[in-house]
Amino acid sequence: MTDSRIAYESAGGRATVTFRQPERMNPLDWATVKELRQAVATADADPALRAVVITGSGRAFSAGGDLEGYLTLYRDPDRFRGFLEDFFQLLDAIERSRLVYVAAINGFCVAGGLELMLACDLAIAAREAKIGDGHLNFGQLPGAGGSQRLPRAIGVQRAKHLMLTGRLIDGLEAERIGLVAEAVPLADLVTHVDALVAGLMERSRAGVAGMKHLVNEGMRGAVGEGLRMEVDFVHRYATTHPDATEGLVAFQEKRRPRFGA
Repeated sequence: MTDSRIAYESAGGRATVTFRQPERMNPLDWATVKELRQAVATADADPALRAVVITGSGRAFSAGGDLEGYLTLYRDPDRFRGFLEDFFQLLDAIERSRLVYVAAINGFCVAGGLELMLACDLAIAAREAKIGDGHLNFGQLPGAGGSQRLPRAIGVQRAKHLMLTGRLIDGLEAERIGLVAEAVPLADLVTHVDALVAGLMERSRAGVAGMKHLVNEGMRGAVGEGLRMEVDFVHRYATTHPDATEGLVAFQEKRRPRFGA
């Protein structure tokens, strides 16, 4: 559809979602959030997929919400609640998905864009990218998990510093403080992400999904609850899934594992 705010492509076990409103810095308005929810549902329903890459076009990954649109939403509390719920459901679906979500941060990643990045499993940023919260620059508050995920990602002090000052940092500093996994030159971003995803494809599908589940679900509760969940989950995986046995046999036989499809 020509009026679509995102492009969705899938091939070779991965899908790519690209924001396609570069003239507006790829805003995460309500229509875009709804399209993203549909894209996530489509990806999850495709048994051939292993990973989803989300990226932007032009100078931005996403510079955040549609501030002018918020004026209308604020005057209708029920509709604004609907927007917040859709955004919450989108990011929750990404975190709970069996697929690995990789955010390829090509440029400005601010406010809602940052919140989307934080829900992804891995973030690879261009060194030239500009990343930050930015909500308070316009008297706003994060409503898609930023106040909760950012402190868990980089610690309370660093998170408050970014949120209270509105400061933007480049990809290299984001890598240094643990906000992104890696920072690479913008010219290398696509090939670097492609290689990363190709490496993920070689791993056990069930093992990758299980690792993501352990980390994300463990972060939702107390440490003690997470530790008990890990024992139960790993016991079930190791004693019932053939990939767990195949990995050990392959090590014993000094060959590469042949994991299930």
